Amino acid sequence: MPFQIGDKVAHPIYGAGILEDVIQKKVDGVARDYYVMRLPSRSMEVMIPKESSVEMGVRPVVDRVQADKLLAAIPGIQVEMTSNWNRRYQENLERLKSGNLIEVARVVKGLTLRDSKRGLSTGERKMLQSARQILVSELVLSKEQSHEEAEQELNTALA
Repeated sequence: MPFQIGDKVAHPIYGAGILEDVIQKKVDGVARDYYVMRLPSRSMEVMIPKESSVEMGVRPVVDRVQADKLLAAIPGIQVEMTSNWNRRYQENLERLKSGNLIEVARVVKGLTLRDSKRGLSTGERKMLQSARQILVSELVLSKEQSHEEAEQELNTALA
């Protein structure tokens, strides 16, 4: 499924953005087409190889109804996290890479709860920030709201 310039898409690692251009770039002597995605919430651009974008997990941003369903589902998400730091980190990393917003929300909820009870390591704190960024960026684009409004809705759902 090729994307078009102007499409709102979500990248499993970087979050949601808008495709602004398609450029050709030579890497290791091979010319390839790349989508240029602007991430409004981070003032950053990401280049995504056009031919492997779908395999990487790039997908259209959810619509407003799906975003509202996600927020409504967060309070009911069950969180079970192993006490083994390394295994917990790997499980959460896999959830983030999946691109599934419910799984990303599970990471946010689990790490937020753990932080309130025990605190987080530096690695888990970074992961929590990244997971929140992924959710908030998608809420911003799907619901056409400010970063602050999306943060507030997420905080309300987590409370």
